[in-house]
Amino acid sequence: MSGANASPIGRSNEEMSGANASPAGRSNEEMSGANASPAGRSDEGMTSVTFQVWRGDRGKGQFVKYTTEISEGMVVLDAIHKIQAEQANDLAVRWNCKAGKCGSCSAEINGMPRLMCMTRMNELPAEKSVVVEPMKSFPHIRDLVTDVSWNFEVKKTIKKFKPRPPDSPDGSWRVFQEDVDRVQEFRKCIECFLCQDVCHVLREHRLHKQFIGPRFFVYVAALEMHPLDVENRIEELKKTEGIGYCNITKCCTAVCPESIKITDNAIIPLKERVVDEFYDPIRRLFRIFKSRERSERDSAQPQGKAQPLK
Repeated sequence: MSGANASPIGRSNEEMSGANASPAGRSNEEMSGANASPAGRSDEGMTSVTFQVWRGDRGKGQFVKYTTEISEGMVVLDAIHKIQAEQANDLAVRWNCKAGKCGSCSAEINGMPRLMCMTRMNELPAEKSVVVEPMKSFPHIRDLVTDVSWNFEVKKTIKKFKPRPPDSPDGSWRVFQEDVDRVQEFRKCIECFLCQDVCHVLREHRLHKQFIGPRFFVYVAALEMHPLDVENRIEELKKTEGIGYCNITKCCTAVCPESIKITDNAIIPLKERVVDEFYDPIRRLFRIFKSRERSERDSAQPQGKAQPLK
């Protein structure tokens, strides 16, 4: 039995002692340093970070400094909730899923429109204050909350989906898979409105009445490029939805949390359709001739006799 209790594979006690030592011959002091928290964190894995959070109502307010402890894996929304729980119980912040799918916690973090729940604290410079403020393209309500209802009103004005007649007697359609794949990207939009916030046409020039913004160009593109849709929205794009104001800086694409290629795959193709419809010389001549034919036809129709007044 003494052999049964011996070290495995015939190793001596001294060999087993060496096998259990620190790897790579490191001393206990070296291992202690290797396991220390990164970025100067304490042994408990916590570090102090200063936040400058916008506080105020209806556009009036100021930045207020808060210092709180953060730990590994935390996102900005976690820190805001911690501040709300421990230091500012009346801090207003909008959020819902905390998984980057509802689009509720949109804000500007260090000047960049981002989702608070998808911005990890270890991505931000630890030596500087983290500045958190509300989106600037929409009316301010309180603290970090803005009124984004304008977006929902815009969506109501866009012509809805209008399918072509079914291809088969059973009421079904036939479409190519590549046509389905083309619009699938646009359906990933979570309506966080970060693209609306970063767009200079809305943010700086405040042309909310003449311009629908990148989010709704994506929505229109999803309808216009749908393989079954037969509605025509090109005239509205030019005259009332303001696609001409976009100068394709790709800011909207840069901030999209779903990595939708807003400019390349939605806005530019829509601009091409507007140019083809209104500025193509052959189509322009065709429209002129059609207009003349219509005028001649209307003038050739006999006028009815005027009825005497009774």
